[in-house]
Amino acid sequence: MAGSQNLPITRDFAMLARIYRPAKTAMQSGKAKSRDWRLEFEPASARTIDPLMGWTGSSDMNGQVRLTFDSKEEAVAYAERHGIPFRLHEPHEAPTIIKAYADNFATNRKQPWTH
Repeated sequence: MAGSQNLPITRDFAMLARIYRPAKTAMQSGKAKSRDWRLEFEPASARTIDPLMGWTGSSDMNGQVRLTFDSKEEAVAYAERHGIPFRLHEPHEAPTIIKAYADNFATNRKQPWTH
């Protein structure tokens, strides 16, 4: 590949990023790590399977980039400042259901106490 070192590096495509707020993990009841906003690049190509080991791999290094921001505005400003096209995903807020332990023993329960 003689002479290929002098070619300028150009992007034939723009890496699309997505900005979102991660959902609460199902493994814990707390909301840690779900208040920050995240910028991740969408995959540029499909993953390939290694014929020897069967592992999946990709030649897309931007798939490893995961940036965290304190607010949506910071993430959007970063993407605009660096010329990164992005898609913004608004979070779906879970409804707050107020419960009390005493409600388990209320006389006007909708379902009877079983044991």
